[in-house]
Amino acid sequence: MKNQNKYAFLFLVFCFLGPIVIAQSLQNYIDEAMLTNPTIQSFELRHKISEEKINEANWIPNTEISAGYFVSEPETRVGAQRTRIGFKQMLPWFGTITARENYASSMAEAEYVEVTIAKRKLALSVAETYYLLYEIRAKQLVLAENIQLLETYEQLALTSIEVGKASAVDVLRLQIRQNELVQEKEVLAEQQEGIQAAFNKLLNRNYDVPVATVSSLEIPEDTLVINYDALLLNPELLKYDMLYESVTQSELLNQRDGLPMIGFGLDYLPVSERTDANPIDNGKDVLMPMVSVSIPLFNKRYKSISRQNQLRQQEIETQKLHRLNLLETAFAKAISQRNQARIKYSTQSKNVKQAKDAEEILIKNYETGTIDFNDVLDIQELQLKFQTNQISAIKTYYLQSAIVNYLITK
Repeated sequence: MKNQNKYAFLFLVFCFLGPIVIAQSLQNYIDEAMLTNPTIQSFELRHKISEEKINEANWIPNTEISAGYFVSEPETRVGAQRTRIGFKQMLPWFGTITARENYASSMAEAEYVEVTIAKRKLALSVAETYYLLYEIRAKQLVLAENIQLLETYEQLALTSIEVGKASAVDVLRLQIRQNELVQEKEVLAEQQEGIQAAFNKLLNRNYDVPVATVSSLEIPEDTLVINYDALLLNPELLKYDMLYESVTQSELLNQRDGLPMIGFGLDYLPVSERTDANPIDNGKDVLMPMVSVSIPLFNKRYKSISRQNQLRQQEIETQKLHRLNLLETAFAKAISQRNQARIKYSTQSKNVKQAKDAEEILIKNYETGTIDFNDVLDIQELQLKFQTNQISAIKTYYLQSAIVNYLITK
């Protein structure tokens, strides 16, 4: 089972990555997070503890050793008894230890599923933060391009002033717009610092370690159609199957605990020789083997535990159904938002192209001596809006793809 989960997790990582262009860097970050994240280490230690409990289950009751001294020595035919030494060992009914080990093993398997879930959630967090960093950096590049474009327009405006075809107001408006874009770029830089710090902490690194991301991404034209049945293999649901099995093993153990226990013992009584007579076996010590049975006559406790286990299994089934409903809701939402992102991306791509066409027309008009810098600012503002919307659509698409793959990957 562990090998299957290992390969499934590697497939999950691959699905998170999307295009080959981002595979190397993101995969490396996820691999590093799996090794260094304290939360994962904590879950793995919990799993090791649960595995060790399998060894703990192989136990039997303590051996009872007793010793006593007769203050008043009882006389027997062969002499006086001086002391009494004995030991007793109770043994559980056949199969009880195996039942304990099976129960501990089932709990260890449930803990291992928790480790798998924690790793999947960490991989999702790393991917989500990675794409947020990509969005900020892509917007910074777009802002830098638009600032440079406005500087070019400013030079055109200054040239137009010299020939009397523009006013100083046009130049000032272009400069004001540049200042606004510089402000947005600086704000994004501050946001980047915060997100980069959060990303580094997922990898348990210093907050200021540089994080490399790709410079550009595109939404693929085709997306595989995914069936809701794939959700049934999600570890968040498999966890309930493991818990159900652990309760089953708990009930088998309870039934074994409700059976009798067998005890074996031995008493040794030293006897003093008689001095007033010499009977047969004079002074012979007494050795007495014993067998005992511990019978749970009042077994309401075990009946109550059985009833509790039955109710617990019903509770687990309802919890699994509730979790399935939540996963299906999250899945539908992620698919919907991913499709919306694809639509927005397609629309914004057309708008960006048309804005660039409008920009080219303005430049040609300048060559003929007619240019309206109000139109220049309007087109520039629209172009920036379309470009940033396009970047946000890409980020949303990949974020939702990461969520989809988290939900459906084994």
